[in-house]
Amino acid sequence: MKDIKNYKYRIADQLLKDQLEAAGIVVVQGAKWCGKTTTAVHAAASVLYMDDPSQLQNNIQIAETNPVALFEGATPRVIDEWQLAPQLWDAARFEVSRRGALGMLIFTGSAVPPDMSMITHTGTGRFAWLTMRPMSLWESGDSNGSLSLQSLFEGTAQDTVAAKMDVDRMAFLVSRGGWPQTLQMQEKAAPLQARNYVDAVCNSDITRVDGVERNPALAHHLMRSYARNQGGQVPVSTIVADLKENYGTEASEATISSYINALKKIFVVEDMPAWSPNLRSKTAIRTSDTRYFVDPSVAVASLGIGPKDLLTDFKTFGLMFETLAVRDLRVYAEALDGHVSHYRDRNGLECDAVIHLRNGSYGLVEVKIGGNSLIEEGVKNLKKLVLKIDTDKMNEPAFMMVLTAIGDFAFRRSDGVWIVPISALKP
Repeated sequence: MKDIKNYKYRIADQLLKDQLEAAGIVVVQGAKWCGKTTTAVHAAASVLYMDDPSQLQNNIQIAETNPVALFEGATPRVIDEWQLAPQLWDAARFEVSRRGALGMLIFTGSAVPPDMSMITHTGTGRFAWLTMRPMSLWESGDSNGSLSLQSLFEGTAQDTVAAKMDVDRMAFLVSRGGWPQTLQMQEKAAPLQARNYVDAVCNSDITRVDGVERNPALAHHLMRSYARNQGGQVPVSTIVADLKENYGTEASEATISSYINALKKIFVVEDMPAWSPNLRSKTAIRTSDTRYFVDPSVAVASLGIGPKDLLTDFKTFGLMFETLAVRDLRVYAEALDGHVSHYRDRNGLECDAVIHLRNGSYGLVEVKIGGNSLIEEGVKNLKKLVLKIDTDKMNEPAFMMVLTAIGDFAFRRSDGVWIVPISALKP
């Protein structure tokens, strides 16, 4: 099934291939419209679309009475939107154990199953998980990939030329987002995809995920408030207060928490955990998660703005670019078997992103839209943080980097800090 027309390579392609060689069932999860099904089908030999309207009721009935019948077909076999019949989980685990098979099934879905009571086994030893996100700039062709994150970790990176990028183009990319379908659209139409996405989330998905009726207007207001707090470590109480002040909305913390949890279940929200390194002094580290949407276009659409608005409000532009940068770093880090967190202490010292690899290596990243003064501010923060790390108890960072929205070159300064336009970066 590899002849999908105009298929564009995804970093997840290799990750999926690796997992199929290591597990019987791979669960590919992530936000709706991010390309999960297309990537899974590209790797598959057969596919079952559970939500095919002409077969939906039939598929669900078979899942209830004879679920193994749905697994019949050439492998790897995709079961798309498997969460519509949660009982498939245990049936798949048993069938994989019975066959002793690897790479048998690919489960894809844009939500966790609402009825977890129908799942009796964790899947340990049979299931593997792969989280997909909207496309990074390298995957969409907007970065030339002349500097790899891996080379920064290995210490082999060389100065290089970035793909051409100006503020107008970056404002468009932030507003368009990484939705695969938008790559073929006209520039005027592409940002509408994110607006439609936000409407779909608020009007149906946030309720459909677990069957709890939620108010679409409150969901819209919440996503707007969340967008204003992108990159901040704000508690739910702050969002509740913001909703009351700006919309006159009276909602309890429990209610707003339930809405946020629903957004997490459908992979719209992906907050970033805090990093707690070994420090030379007993500086109190803030451990709250940082608020982020899975893609910057969701925040832009939630605010009801577009590329032209970003160009007249560089503070908001900077926050939205940070969300794009975090999205890309997460995609690239996962390709290297790593993850991303953030650092902030009680004195206000921050590091926007800390990239960790499983082998213990880590890199420190400050995200800046551009301009010499902002870049110097980022360099200063990185150097301050490095001085605080107790290198007797942990490694020194593999690299320090200021990641920028625009710039012609990726280069290493004389003080060792890398200045890297995001249009040069790849895994």
